[in-house]
Amino acid sequence: MDDKKQIKRREFINTGVRIGIGVGLGAIGVVLSTRTLSGKSVWQIDPAKCVQCGKCATSCVLEQSAVKCVHVIEMCGYCDLCGGYLRPETKELNTAAESQLCPTAAIARKFVEEPFFEYHIIEELCIGCGKCVKGCGAFGNGSLQLQVQHKLCVNCNQCAIARVCPSEAFSRVPATAPYLLKGFENKK
Repeated sequence: MDDKKQIKRREFINTGVRIGIGVGLGAIGVVLSTRTLSGKSVWQIDPAKCVQCGKCATSCVLEQSAVKCVHVIEMCGYCDLCGGYLRPETKELNTAAESQLCPTAAIARKFVEEPFFEYHIIEELCIGCGKCVKGCGAFGNGSLQLQVQHKLCVNCNQCAIARVCPSEAFSRVPATAPYLLKGFENKK
């Protein structure tokens, strides 16, 4: 009879330990998945550090990069000769493909009044190459900036673009303030 009690006691202890380990692992899994799903932190590009190297367009794990150009309209000068829209060697200031800097025609130009134009990013066409951002920063006021679009980003544990970013412009930011726009705090 004592043998049966010892076996039952051992079984009880073994079962208790297994259940404890299972519950512990389950709790850890729930905490980690909740932390990821609640988005306590997300990846973002610091426009002040970004050098528009083009790696955002080619290094994202998604087929089309989650990095897109964002136009901070509050900073825009509505330039006639927009360095983010037109190629530097443009002969005519028009919307012809050979005049446009963007390789996918992701920037729409709309006449406002002489000599002002309004620019909009067509997100579906933007590949995150940064050519327009580089042009806007070189000849304008930097109203075109690259940002990770969180509705597209899968929030990888280790961002593939962050690993290859030469300027270390990628960092984790709070999900409550997911955008880092140069000159403005948490807009978009």
